[in-house]
Parts: sequence; structure tokens; C-alpha cells
Amino acid sequence: MVKKSVFILVYIVLTIGYAYACATIPQPPPLTLNSIKPIEKNDRILILAPHPDDEAIGCAGIIQEAVDKGADIRIAYLTNGDHNQVAFIVYEKRLTFRKGEFIHMGDVRRKEAAKAMKLLGVDEKKLIFLGYPDFGTLTIFKDFWQSARPYKSMLTRISQVPSKENFSFGAPYKGENILADIKKILRDYKPNKIFVSHPADTNVDHKALYLFLRIALCDLGAEIPRPEIYPYLVHCLGWPLPRHYHPQLGLNPPRQFSGSQVEWLKFDLTPEQLNKKYQAILCHRSQTSSSAFYLLSFARKNELFGDYPDVELKKEESPLQKAISFFGFSNMFADSGPGATFESSKQLTENKGQVSYGLSGDILLIRVDKPRELNRKFRLQLYLFGYSTKIPFASMPKIRIITKYKKFKVFDARKMIKAQGIDLEFNHKELILKVPLKILGDPDFILSAVKTYTSSMHVDTTSFRNIIIK
Repeated sequence: MVKKSVFILVYIVLTIGYAYACATIPQPPPLTLNSIKPIEKNDRILILAPHPDDEAIGCAGIIQEAVDKGADIRIAYLTNGDHNQVAFIVYEKRLTFRKGEFIHMGDVRRKEAAKAMKLLGVDEKKLIFLGYPDFGTLTIFKDFWQSARPYKSMLTRISQVPSKENFSFGAPYKGENILADIKKILRDYKPNKIFVSHPADTNVDHKALYLFLRIALCDLGAEIPRPEIYPYLVHCLGWPLPRHYHPQLGLNPPRQFSGSQVEWLKFDLTPEQLNKKYQAILCHRSQTSSSAFYLLSFARKNELFGDYPDVELKKEESPLQKAISFFGFSNMFADSGPGATFESSKQLTENKGQVSYGLSGDILLIRVDKPRELNRKFRLQLYLFGYSTKIPFASMPKIRIITKYKKFKVFDARKMIKAQGIDLEFNHKELILKVPLKILGDPDFILSAVKTYTSSMHVDTTSFRNIIIK
């Protein structure tokens, strides 16, 4: 109990410090953005939300437009949002660690979502709550497939979908169950436009939902028409600024994406839609009690959507492809910390810290450019999730490589395995990992992300990128 109390207090302090740090980060000038394709009456819209409130934060304008145009719409929630300790303490005005209380918070958030969507014109029958563990779904994606035991949530201390109101009540917390639920929704509904959380979002459940969707769509193949995908961003350091409600401002891409390959699109809200979005966010009282200053900063003149293009590698080509940059502020680089500005994409690409991918025969190469002074302190964690049409994804390797200076360890999910041909080159300019495709299950494509560290301090994380092998 004491350890958990300390954990909660540390969490609160870090949250407050995070908010304070964000207030000092400069933002880029407004950009001219293209608009998404108009919503039409015959559209079938699917909103995928990691938690109750993400649908209102990221897509309340889209939801209203779909309702106004008479388009069919469904909203599916990956989790019940039962893991936000700070919000729970502020909202309930008490400190508790009983698992039933956290399950109760999930029920509260589910009801808030229903109220918010009713305000926007969506019937509760069109809401789908999957009920998987808040703050646990990325761990499930990485580690819990065909496992003898399912994932266990730290706060609720349960290992299965908890509520009869959830889509698969009693389903164990395993990757194949989440994937099966998303595939069933896609099969039954056959959406032609999907709005989903962004792979560069710093929240783990936001990353996970995007990854599960990617795998589900590939599993279904030609079974359903290929939908248009519109990722929306919620969690990104120092964004959006200024905080609080500023309806006169537009929502622009974070400065971390300056010079990136993301093609950002916008949806402009009418004054009436903007006002209803503001009210819908406030329906999530359990969250706005502690974070209204942040959540209401998304109630602006437009909503924002965008994704990275796929990285295509051909086996007959060997040069490394260089264009994939770290996201977030990095203490590793003297010119990219809080307060730095990037005046052009050229300046950004000349900075150290890029991650790039290449292919030499059947060997995947991952290069990380780094500063010379971090030789012995430099650490890296690489995720490689291969997909093949020949092998069920649950059976594919889930590779994680951890490096420390010139040494490394390899894991398949939670199990350490032999390197089996993996090689590491390390010098004062760069780190290059060479990974045989065989270890990844000879995949058709790879979902990859990189985390970097100095000693034990986390420095930076890349977005998950889709690397297609041709």
C-alpha cells in the first residue's frame, strides 16, 4: 500500500511538472493545410478511440458532420479508461487502491462517453466498448499472444474483460482476442473511412490501437473494401499551445513534425460544431476535473489528421533510406531541446538522431545517427513486429532488441533468445543493427519503432513505421 501511495504521488508530481514544462515550448507558425475528403451520406464512418474522451477530443467535428450528412457511424472504444489515477483522485476526492474502485471509474467513463455522444447526435446503440486494460494494450501487443496466462492489469488486478456491457465480456487479456474483436467490427460494419489514434502518440494505448488496426486490416485482406485511414493525434509533448479553450485558434501540427513526411489534413468546424465539441469534452467530467486546461485546448477551429507513408524496401537495393526522424525533445542533441527552433526541413534533416532503414539481400538494416559524445552512454530499444500472409500474426515473432554501447540482447516477446545472425556495428557517428528477415518470420512488412536512452534516462521515441519488403 505504501509503495502504491508513493507511485501515485510521484505520478502527480511528474504530471504537474510535465504541464509546466509544456508551457515554455515555442510552437511553429500556422501552416496551410489541405482538407480531408468531404463526408457524404453514403459514408460508413468508424471512430476508434483508445479511451472514453478521445473520440470527442480528436473527432467531435467529424462525428457531427457524419450525423448532419446522414452518414452511418460507429464508435468503438479499446479500453474503459480505468487507469487514470490522477483523474480518479481529483474527481472522487479520495485515495483508494481497491480494484473495484478502478473498475467503477471505467463504468463512469463509459457513461460519460455515452452522454457526450448523445449530445453530438449518436445513439448509444452505435457505441462499442471493448473493455481491454487501460495502459496495458501495448504490452499485450508486444508480449501476450498465445500465452499460458493473460495480461493482468496493475490497478484493477483483473485479466479479462470486466463488464457485461463490453463487447466480449470475460475475454482474457490477450492479443488474439483484441485482434478478433476489431476484425469482427470491421467485418460486420465494413467502414469506408476509419479515424484512429496516431502511431506517434506518446500514450501507449493510442499506439496499440493503431497497430491492432493495421494487423486486422491485413488479416481481412480483400474480405472487406479497403477503407481510408485518418489517424488523429492527442498526446504530444508541448502541444497544443496555448492551453485552455481558444476557439479562435486553429489546430496546427506539433513543431516536432516540422520537416517530417506526414501529410497533415484538416477538417474545419462550423461555430455550432465547435460549441458542441466544447460541450462534449466537458461531458467527460472525470477527466476535465483535473485536465480541462489540456482537453479543452483541442476545441479549436479545425481537427487534424495525418500519417506517415510506408517505407518500401527492395531486396535488390542495399543503400540505407534516410528520412525517418526521432520525435519529441531530446536532451541528446544540444540544438533540439525545449526552446530550439527549426527554420527549415533542411536544418532538421542535418541534425543527428535520424533513424533509417535499408535492406541488403535478406538482412534488414536499422541505422541510428548519434552524437559522438554519447558513445558509452548510448542505449537503444528496437521493436520489430513482422507480418506475413502465410503465418497467423499471433504466431509471428515479436522481436525486441536492447543495446548497451556495443552489446545487445534479443527478446521474442518476454523470452530472451539467441542472436541467430543479428549483428551490431557501433562507431562515434552511428549505430547499425543487422537483422536477418528469417528471425522476423520472413515478413511481408514490419512495424518498427525505436527508443533511445542515455544511461537509464529515456531520451526519445520514434513513431511506429510500416516497412514493406518487396
